Order: sequence, then C-alpha cells, then structure tokens
Amino acid sequence: MRGVTRREVFGLAALGAARAVVEPRPAGAVMANAPREPVAMLYDTTRCTGCKACMPACAEANGLEPDTAMSGGIWQMPLDLNAQTKNIIKLWEADDRSQWSFVKRQCMHCLDPACVSGCPFGALEKNPLDGVVGWEPSLCIGCRYCEVACPYEIPKFEWNRFNPKIVKCQFCDHRLAEGLQPACTAACPVGAVIFGSREALLADAHERIDAAPGKYFEERVYGEHEGGGTQVLYLSHVPFEAIGLPALGPNSNPEYARKWPRRLYKWLWGPIALYAVVAGVIQHRWRRHETEAHQLECETGLKDQL
Repeated sequence: MRGVTRREVFGLAALGAARAVVEPRPAGAVMANAPREPVAMLYDTTRCTGCKACMPACAEANGLEPDTAMSGGIWQMPLDLNAQTKNIIKLWEADDRSQWSFVKRQCMHCLDPACVSGCPFGALEKNPLDGVVGWEPSLCIGCRYCEVACPYEIPKFEWNRFNPKIVKCQFCDHRLAEGLQPACTAACPVGAVIFGSREALLADAHERIDAAPGKYFEERVYGEHEGGGTQVLYLSHVPFEAIGLPALGPNSNPEYARKWPRRLYKWLWGPIALYAVVAGVIQHRWRRHETEAHQLECETGLKDQL
C-alpha cells in the first residue's frame, strides 16, 4: 500500500485549516435561538419611593448573607452590587441637586448576553424558554471573563471564598419554576417594578409614555433596543446614563464581536482560492516532472541495455 508523502500531509493540513476558517458558526446564531416566552421586569423610576423592600426580599429568597459592613454589622447597607447583593436600590442626585432619582440595578438578562458569549466553558447559559441567564457552578473555572464582557458590570465574584461563585440575579428562577414571580417584584409595595412577559411589559411601558407626554426621558423604554435588547426594562424621568445605564447601540456586544470575524472570513476567500489555484498548478507541474523523469530514466536504461 502506498504511503502518504510529506507534500500530501501538508496539503491535508492546509485543507483542514481552510475548512475551519471558511466554515464559521452562522451569523446571529445566538439570536436565532431567542427565548420562546421571554419573561421580564419593568422598573419605573417615577413610582419608586426608595423603600428598598426588594433588597431583603431578594437576599432572603436567594439565601444571601446580609452585607452589613458599612453599618458596623447592624443593618444591610451595601454600596453596590457585590458577592452578597444581587439587587440594589441606589440614589442618584444631580450636582446642583435640581434632580434626583432612585434606580434599581440587577442583571439585565440580555437577549444576546455578552457574559454567555464570553464564557469559555458554558457556565453561563440563557434559558431557551424564558430567557433567564443562569450560572452553572460545575462548569465555572473562575476566569471572570463574564465580568469583563458584561457592558452593565453586573456579575460579581466571591473573593473571600475558598470555592468562589459568580453572583448575579437569576430572576429567582427557582421561584419561577414554582409558578411564583421574582421576590423583588412580589415585595414592591407601590408597583415600581413589575413582572410579566417582555411583550406585555413593553406594551405597558409605551402606554404609560403615551398617557403622560413629557413625563419620561426621551419618551423611550431603555432595554427595548439597547445592546440588542434586555429583559429588564426601564422608564426614567432623568437621563438613563445618569442612573448608571450605559448608552448602547441596537447591536449587542457579541454581535459586534461576530462582525469582524465574518468580514475576515469574507476576505479570506480570495487568498484561499489563490492558494488552491497555485497549489493545483504546482501539483500538476510536479506530476508532469515526475512522469518526464520516469520516461527519461526508462529511455536511459534501454540505451544502456543496447
């Protein structure tokens, strides 16, 4: 049986590399698997009284230790989201104190989440049914790429634990499984944050905007399109950036990340095609050379016999 030549090995390796480059994962693969029945929260800054009832409710429902460091161990007083806080109410006030607003912060549960895209081992995953972004500890290696990837700076790491976890709101998915709503929305006494389907809450938000022209900032719903869309939606009477919501375009961060490889794949077709043509020409000429050399050897041997 004929062995494989070194040239054929290089050719097979080049072919494998070419296939790996020109057969990328389909564009928009994440969005193509969008949740079938996405749940959502709608938070309205004009209705929030800053009572913070949602915070202890969240901590109790998720088994979180109270963050009492700033109060000397007396009461729960976190400054921001951290390893013990998945949900927080913060106060924003303008420098001249002419405007102020409360704001609720937690995981945004993006429709195309950067944390899921950035996780190398799939420890973060978006539920295909309700869209909740959950974390699986058995797959996490503690690389914290999710912290870097998230445009909202949501995931937090348990630095003081021997076996640390990634801590973020998971929409009280254990309560959803029992037919209950998240603890924070259930605890809010004034309905500043409500729970429902994303479609229904978007309709509700636009009805509020239409019913009170000029009441809400830019008369738009934050999270409807920002960053590819989120499942936590906001209505605000002050600029969204002022209360910590970044200005994002309609494309998600993973979509931006996929755009450049697609362009690279597109322009690599030319060099790959050129390589294939050149390799074909070289192979054809080499075969002809081997044939001619063999014929010359045969003719030389025949002459020697004569």
